[in-house]
Amino acid sequence: MNHSLHITTQRLELLPCSLEVAQAVITKNKSQVERLLGVRVPDDWYGSEVLDFFPMYAQMLIDDPSQLGWGVWLMIHIADSTLIGDLGFGSKPDQTGTVEMGYEVVSAYRQQGFVFEAVEALVDFAFTQPELKRIIAHSPDDHVASIRILEKLGMQQIARDENLLKWELKLESK
Repeated sequence: MNHSLHITTQRLELLPCSLEVAQAVITKNKSQVERLLGVRVPDDWYGSEVLDFFPMYAQMLIDDPSQLGWGVWLMIHIADSTLIGDLGFGSKPDQTGTVEMGYEVVSAYRQQGFVFEAVEALVDFAFTQPELKRIIAHSPDDHVASIRILEKLGMQQIARDENLLKWELKLESK
């Protein structure tokens, strides 16, 4: 994946999260994250999902720097110059060309279309990579906003495990 690339939408800039930024996130050094990114970082961005995933993500980049772009992307609100969320993939595509996608946004920016705008742009970009054939995502069966985003992307529900839905988007259906 082209690591120098960032993605700009109408209201957002999406940046692949560098190892340096990831390490600052892990140590909860908010001022360093803000300095490195040149944006404001809301306190509520540091939720449990961010703090749980970033150590694994940083290790993934240490082990294989070419994973940059196949991991965390940071969602920057251009007008506010604020980090409003993150999205991305768990790793490079596996042997079947599949990646798993996830996303989250801070509460003040929810229900304004930012997640769909970001996810759509990242999915469109990712499908330009020749090794990618399929994206999967999971959502709780009662998370209406997330389900709407996945449906709007054209994803199809392919499985259910208790209260968790599994979704799929194939390159040929895009």
